[in-house]
Formats: sequence, C-alpha cells, structure tokens
Amino acid sequence: MSAQVEKDPADWAVLGRVSGLFGVRGWIKVFSHTSPKENILDHPAWFLLRDGQWQEYKLRQGKVHGKGIVASLEAVEDRDQAAALNGAEIAIPRDQLPVIPADEYYWCDLEGKRVVNLEGTELGRVDYLFETGANDVMVVKGDCQRLLPFVAQVIKEVDLDGDLITVDWDPDF
Repeated sequence: MSAQVEKDPADWAVLGRVSGLFGVRGWIKVFSHTSPKENILDHPAWFLLRDGQWQEYKLRQGKVHGKGIVASLEAVEDRDQAAALNGAEIAIPRDQLPVIPADEYYWCDLEGKRVVNLEGTELGRVDYLFETGANDVMVVKGDCQRLLPFVAQVIKEVDLDGDLITVDWDPDF
C-alpha cells in the first residue's frame, strides 16, 4: 500500500467495491462493475476509498470464483486487514480507462447526470445503471424512481459536459 492520493472526484473511475472477505489470508470478495466482471483484474493497481481518501493497493492476485471475483492485495496479509477494506469503492484514475467511441459511455460518466424528457420536464438524476439480458437500464431518481432502457428509442442525447441526458419518456410512466 502506498500513500493516500488526493484528486478531484471527477478524476476517478469507480470499477467496483470490496463486498466481503474470502478466507483467512487477507483475500477479499469484489463486486465488479466492469463488463465482463473479470476485467477489473486487468488493472495492476487499485485505489480504495477509505476515510475519505483514495489509497493505492497493488493487485497481487485475482480470479473468478463462482459468480464473483476474489482478490489478494499487497500489504493485506490477514482477515483483519481485509475486513478494514470491506465496503470500500475500488477505482482507477480516469485517464487509465481505454478510449471509447464518441457514441459510447462509461456508466460512471452517466451517474449523477440530470435527466429531462423532450418537453423539458425534469425526471431526476441517474442513480445507477444495471445490465439485463436485452439492454442496459438507467435508474433515474427524482419525484419517483424510474427505470429507463438505455436504447436509442429512449435516449435522445447525452451531453456529458452539460450534465444532461435527454430522453423520450412520459413522466407519468
């Protein structure tokens, strides 16, 4: 583990979180937001959010285990040290993400954006996204929670710089 790192929250891409302990030798369970889930293991260093600060941990070893991911981090030698990481978000510096085409988006870039329909009615903000077999779904929280399919028929414009996603969606639905 190295020193704490100070960066603006916009400089980080959250890839997952520590979701539990695995064994007695300091291994952790990881809930991965990457697709496929094992892509989180492609990053040799993870930054974990602890006490409001990002701390770097080198990935010693990791693997798919059942439906999840387990990992061993340098400087985490026992179950007690691993327990101190439980619930921590796992991120990398945003500039380490691969460049993607202009019409594709990282989920972390969409989270928190305002969502309005074509008539200008504010529906809320993107809380999170999840994957289904057919398409991704955007969870929008405002006066109520709405589940919007992330498909071209619904998503009309994404303006990351303007903090806005325009959708073709009836606010009563």
